[in-house]
Amino acid sequence: MTADGKAQYYRTGADIAGDWWSLYRSAELNALIEAALAHNPTLQASQQTLIQAEETVRSYQGRLLPSLSAGFQVTREKVSAAEFATFGATGQATTASIPPFTLYNTDLSVSYAPDVFGGVRRQIESAAAQADYQRDELEAAYLTLTSNVVTAAVTEASLRGQIDATEQVIAAERRVLGILVTQVGLGGAAQAQVLQEQATLAAAEATLPPLQSQLAQTRNQLAVYVGAFPGDFHEADFTLAGLTLPQDLPVSLPSAIVAQRPDIQAAAAQLHTASANLGIATANLLPQFTLSAQIGHEALSSGTLFTPQTLLWSLVAGVTQPLFEGGTLTAQRKAALAALRAAGSQYQATVLSAFQNVADALQFLQYDAMTLAAAQAAETAAANSLAVTEAQYNLGAQPFTAVLTAQTTYQNAAINEVRAAAARLADTAALYQALGGGWWHRQDVASACCGIIP
Repeated sequence: MTADGKAQYYRTGADIAGDWWSLYRSAELNALIEAALAHNPTLQASQQTLIQAEETVRSYQGRLLPSLSAGFQVTREKVSAAEFATFGATGQATTASIPPFTLYNTDLSVSYAPDVFGGVRRQIESAAAQADYQRDELEAAYLTLTSNVVTAAVTEASLRGQIDATEQVIAAERRVLGILVTQVGLGGAAQAQVLQEQATLAAAEATLPPLQSQLAQTRNQLAVYVGAFPGDFHEADFTLAGLTLPQDLPVSLPSAIVAQRPDIQAAAAQLHTASANLGIATANLLPQFTLSAQIGHEALSSGTLFTPQTLLWSLVAGVTQPLFEGGTLTAQRKAALAALRAAGSQYQATVLSAFQNVADALQFLQYDAMTLAAAQAAETAAANSLAVTEAQYNLGAQPFTAVLTAQTTYQNAAINEVRAAAARLADTAALYQALGGGWWHRQDVASACCGIIP
């Protein structure tokens, strides 16, 4: 295996590649991640959510401009004699003598609400901050997906290694059982030893199905990551021998971590949104101004519709000041202020959690190397001990219980070595994820969302 105790080196301030998973030097892993980035449905949903947020910003931006509308209406009606008289008609008229008529109306309306106290601008600011949040969430989704694929691939490789080690132990115990059966037939061993070995063999065999079940579940999870049904997933198998442990590991400065982590940027966007929402609630307490104008024509025939005599127009200016809302607007502002304070606390918690993630990953890697070195030494010693003990037993110099003990020790040591090697690979991926994953070197979001907002 390649994660065999080689030293890893920390490079303070080193940049992180956008395709950091390529450092594992596995063509199969690279292909799997490319498939996941192209077909993962959760990622596609996040992309559409970002597009929705960006279009919402545009919808709010339109509120800063006047609205213009045109209309044309044709009405066929018949009025009563009393209503006819209100038109200024003279003489005697009855309902029957007044014929139906057609009324043509066309108008052009302009309305504008000056954003005197910035309420609309704060709405745009809030929507833009929400779009930033969705963009950061999409970046986090990319990072989480790639990290999960790497971790699942390492888990698969670990399980395959554990299965191989377990099968080797089972094969060795079956050979011992065969020797015992032969010795019992020759009178050189007791039947109790056969029964004891059968129990040991059965116990070892019982550990195999759970590992195989976990392996199947991991493969199914990889299928979901790439947007495929488990039955249609036929990607290459992963083994520890096919994964290379990255040697040079980046370590970012605290200020860089704040800028690199998508979850911190998302929390900052939520804080910005809460600040803008407080501005909106404040503006709702202040007067609202409106300006509108309308010009049009109204006539009884289409031929005279645009003559000077049919001209109609109006200009309206208005101001509305909330006087009594039952405390609603004041309560809404207090709620917005509380939301702003909560967002500030949440931002602080996110930053603390991010620094904890980085510190944990660094600690894990430090002790992973020590654990792997110890596990490899234990496996080597256990293998040598088992070989010597079996040879001595065959010569009659050791009791059979010594062989059983040596077999158990070797089985545990071999599996522990596999787990330690896999943990080192997985924790390396965790460090890259904790440091932001180099998303600033990729254009995933821009290409996914068609460059809607530059």
